[in-house]
Amino acid sequence: MKLPNIQIIDEKDKRLRLISKDVDFPLTKEDQQMIDDMIIYLKMSQIDEEREKYDLRAGMGLSAVQLGVLKRIFVIVEELDDGSFKDYIVINPSIKSFSEEQIFVGEGEGCLSINRETNGIVPRYARMTVEAFDRNGMPYVIRVREDISIAFQHEIDHLNGILFIDRIDPKNPFKNSHKMREI
Repeated sequence: MKLPNIQIIDEKDKRLRLISKDVDFPLTKEDQQMIDDMIIYLKMSQIDEEREKYDLRAGMGLSAVQLGVLKRIFVIVEELDDGSFKDYIVINPSIKSFSEEQIFVGEGEGCLSINRETNGIVPRYARMTVEAFDRNGMPYVIRVREDISIAFQHEIDHLNGILFIDRIDPKNPFKNSHKMREI
């Protein structure tokens, strides 16, 4: 694999605070290429040799806005137990339902746009149902759970100008952790 030439913007960039716009279909060649580049980048960031070779931070999700493109597109790449990858291409997502149960990442969430240590928990829904479109403009409904649910919520937040650090209570970073399940 060849490392794509993409630049992930940092939290200081004001574009991360803007609300992304819905995408029209068919996708442009540039949008198709951006999706492919995001998938390759995320896969490479999860493969130890590639991550070390290119000095990458591991990531499982990227939103178009993190590349400075204000479109409602994100990609999640999940490494499976057998070492293969499952790609989620999500365009114009809409949350249709979510569980009452809340969870949080025990070691804390991370973000490729936030290059500093953060402390605290981010309350997330354990399960949700999302409507979206694939890269060909075909609508689909997906039910996600656990870490994939967290990744979807994290990326949907990006599309709405929200960073995960906004969801950490500054006065009590571990507030209500006893009411949620750690994963």
